[in-house]
Amino acid sequence: MATNKQLLMKGIKYLPGALPLMFIGPSLIYNAFQNQHTNWHYLVLGIGIIACLSSMVLIFLGLRIIMKGIFND
Repeated sequence: MATNKQLLMKGIKYLPGALPLMFIGPSLIYNAFQNQHTNWHYLVLGIGIIACLSSMVLIFLGLRIIMKGIFND
């Protein structure tokens, strides 16, 4: 049962993209709730939610590709 190293490396490349989004997203959401008196509240909240969701998607895709590389599916 050999590991497909090309597929494994492709999956690992997704994970560094998700790392900054994991910290930026919650920070933006917190900032949006602290500044509800401004007009930019909903825009910052939307960007924060999109950052969190895209982080989860990148992690899911990266781990799925890594599992395919390890188990040769």
